[in-house]
Amino acid sequence: MRALSKTKLLAYRQCPKRLWLEIHQPSLRVDSANTIASFATGNQVGDIARQIYDPKGVGQFIDLKKDGFDAAFSKTAERLAVAKPIFEAGFVSDGVMAFADVMLPSKKKGALSWKMVEVKSSTSVKDYHRDDVAIQVHVAKGAGVALNSISLSHIDSSWVYPGGSNYDGLLIEEDLTDEAFAKQLDVIDWITQAKSIARSKVVPKISTGEQCGKPYPCGFLAHCQSQEPQAEHPIAWLPNRRSKKIKDWIAAQNIRKVAIELKATPDELLNDLQLRVKKHTLENMVYFDAKEAASDLAPYKLPAYFLDFETIQFGVPIWKGTRPFQNIPFQFSVHRLGRNGALEHQSFLDLSGKDPSKALAQALIEACPGKGAIFVYNASFEMGRISELAQRFPKLKTALLALNDRIVDLLPIAQNHYYHPSQQGSWSIKKVLPAIAPDLQYADLAGVQDGGMAMSAYLEAIHPQTSLQRKEVIEQELINYCRLDTYAMVRLWKFFSGRKDLKL
Repeated sequence: MRALSKTKLLAYRQCPKRLWLEIHQPSLRVDSANTIASFATGNQVGDIARQIYDPKGVGQFIDLKKDGFDAAFSKTAERLAVAKPIFEAGFVSDGVMAFADVMLPSKKKGALSWKMVEVKSSTSVKDYHRDDVAIQVHVAKGAGVALNSISLSHIDSSWVYPGGSNYDGLLIEEDLTDEAFAKQLDVIDWITQAKSIARSKVVPKISTGEQCGKPYPCGFLAHCQSQEPQAEHPIAWLPNRRSKKIKDWIAAQNIRKVAIELKATPDELLNDLQLRVKKHTLENMVYFDAKEAASDLAPYKLPAYFLDFETIQFGVPIWKGTRPFQNIPFQFSVHRLGRNGALEHQSFLDLSGKDPSKALAQALIEACPGKGAIFVYNASFEMGRISELAQRFPKLKTALLALNDRIVDLLPIAQNHYYHPSQQGSWSIKKVLPAIAPDLQYADLAGVQDGGMAMSAYLEAIHPQTSLQRKEVIEQELINYCRLDTYAMVRLWKFFSGRKDLKL
């Protein structure tokens, strides 16, 4: 049997069934867009780490894709004899292979030893990172490496990029030597069990559960769920299921959560919102307190504005003055509803690849003049972005924060006064809109149909190799998508306010 990779050993640690599927039926795995994006960020952070740990460029990079496994192991062994940094050094021992992100040499009394650094694109040390470094230690020491320490380097989310390709300070290093060295007996046990799973011709009988998303999403989830009976109205549709009473009750059922029926959940464990979801889902009835919804909206007179942002995150910032994983708006859509019911639309979208923040902030101020309410859906997001823009651009601070003072959130109005069984316990706008305005469908949009797709489209548009023709197509798709988001809010406002007189 071929040596197990460290990645597969970590897959075993998450779920033995995942390891078996990775080896025997890998084609069943479907990685999400977020997972693929995290891989890309990891590669970027790895590139930055080489700059940080080898500023003079004297280190050696082991190119696994180019050289293959055997050559990578051989070249690593050769370079361990020279006191220069090594990147992606490969080791194999005890039937497991692993590749170290960074190997840094040190000499004491003429003896050469090594510090290993694992580089992660997360913003903190996770529990599974501790397993990761313990495995690295076991494989490297088994391969004969004189390893004196191991650290984990991760992103400092508070660091602000100064520009000029200067990434000093992006990474924080935490020494994990003592605990990694102390876990070696555990690692041996993991390897023994993982090898047994890998050799088996029978898939382990493990039901889906919390392990499917922890510590990272499993690409085999859809496959595993397809093999299991599902509840017609699963308890997962209950909103805010984090109370200890509900968690304890679920655990006591001793069956898969996806198989627990909503109707089986005792009423005495549920709050008013959860009871509403249960009752109206099972009875297939719409709940709508039209009087209270209209009352909540009555204080806000026309004209009014309806605002939505599209944002991008970079694990490795590319724009001066921004932080890792900061949500940076690159687009907004604003619908203005006048006193006479006239509806106007304005949008901003910058696909130049330059930081769009200041121009967007200025355009936003101009697009929302006066004192009318600015309606959003989930206010914390838009208000957070506006506050960040105000912090970055002091000259615009007063005008931007004045926008925040006018924001009115439609989400709690929907949540407090409306529920349709098709929402399945969710009040996301993409769940509420089809129930209230079935003529509006995100699926009818060409190209971009959700926020994740908007991010991917933006990244494609600003890539230097994207053609002008393709960029123009993406631009229109993004405008259409963001415009639908704000028009959807207009329709929700009309429905909740009871303004049947307006033809929107």
